[in-house]
Amino acid sequence: MPAFSGRARDLRLLDAQLESVLQHKLATRGRALIMTGRRRVGKSRLVQEFCDRSEHPYVVFQASRGRAPAAERRDFVHAVACAALPHAELVRGTHPQDWNEALRALATAAGDRPCIVVLDEVPWLVEQDREFEGSLQTVWDRFLSDKPILLILVGSDLTMMEALQEYGRPFFGRAARMTIRPLHLADVAEMTRLPAEEAIDALLITGGFPEIVRSWEPGLSREEFLSESLDSPLSPLLAAGELTLLGEFPAGGHARTVLEAIGTGERTFANIAARTGGDAPLPSGTLAPILTTLTAKQVITADLPLSTKPDTKNKRYRVADPYLRFWLAFLQRAIADSERGRPDLALRRIGKSWTAWRGRAVEPIIRQSLARALPDDTWPDTEEIGGWWNRRNNPEIDLVGADKGPVAGHVHFVGSIKWLDNRPFDRHDYDQLVRDSAFVPGTTAATARIAVSRAGVEAGLPLSGLWRPEDLMAAWTG
Repeated sequence: MPAFSGRARDLRLLDAQLESVLQHKLATRGRALIMTGRRRVGKSRLVQEFCDRSEHPYVVFQASRGRAPAAERRDFVHAVACAALPHAELVRGTHPQDWNEALRALATAAGDRPCIVVLDEVPWLVEQDREFEGSLQTVWDRFLSDKPILLILVGSDLTMMEALQEYGRPFFGRAARMTIRPLHLADVAEMTRLPAEEAIDALLITGGFPEIVRSWEPGLSREEFLSESLDSPLSPLLAAGELTLLGEFPAGGHARTVLEAIGTGERTFANIAARTGGDAPLPSGTLAPILTTLTAKQVITADLPLSTKPDTKNKRYRVADPYLRFWLAFLQRAIADSERGRPDLALRRIGKSWTAWRGRAVEPIIRQSLARALPDDTWPDTEEIGGWWNRRNNPEIDLVGADKGPVAGHVHFVGSIKWLDNRPFDRHDYDQLVRDSAFVPGTTAATARIAVSRAGVEAGLPLSGLWRPEDLMAAWTG
């Protein structure tokens, strides 16, 4: 198994949960945790690493989709019996008739020694057997919560995992929640051994998905990595996108078509409808629920202009994670090129469009980084960083910092992102920012102006803040 890298904060959070069990700091001895995150984000690898480092007995059970409930229960008890739990021998050969019996077998095997129990792909268990949730609640309340057990429920279906915690569901109020996100910029830089500017490119391409980042040999340039990855249709860079989509959005469905339209550059409701509807635009009654579902699954994000004036008419959609955005824009088509031995065609297409694509794709990463990097003593009340645009996207302001969103009480700063070329942010760029920002409701002549630039800034400009790639990287360290 490849060496584990990154995830320091996630491991600390898990350690804290285990420590609360060991120190009996809660009303109950046991502790339950619901762990969610997109497919292929590294949840299973993280919990395995945590279990291995804990030096406590543990059992990890991986559910199988569509399996007969009786077979799943037998395999669960078999996994418990084979684990290094204190009384595992007491449940060997058990054939549980329902999940109540299966989970009580876990309570028997655990004894009174601290241990970790991981149920991976819980949504599949819920799909298989309607009684699973109720049994989990009953056995947790009566047996497991009184034992020094850390129970981790893992799942990739974000909607269903959130539903487990809803009022009225059996397990409501019994578990903390932890969301596992892709590797951040500093983790990607550490694993690829790239300087800040190139590490940002690597993050845009890999999305921070661990299996793809691990395939990036340390020190390879963007061009070298793409050349190696596109040479094989089985490379993680090409394969992960299709596997992710097939797991949630089979080809041929409207949801997949809508996602592909957004991934290839359509941002408005009207343009998405026109792109996906064939001879006529996709009806609003069909498209709106699909967009709602994709947003709930955190596959896409709906952005609104940030200012002191409400504006719901200029909503813009984008693919939430950079890797899937890159895959839809370039790699989906590149698979066929790779299979017929012509990766050079895909490389050429990426090369022609890379600068423009990166200029738009980097904006969310920069906003996230700024949210961490802003000095507390300059804009202490800034809690929202977005952008502003009108219906014609002219003007369009890259950065707006405010006290809240999407309707701000106060706009604290406006800014420009200069990422398309290596020319420093200069007087012309500053003057344009001043002119364009006057259209943003809530700004005045005294509103602070900032810049984020790949190549620095011309001396003497009255900017209130400047961030280079190294500054963005620093926001994620420590």
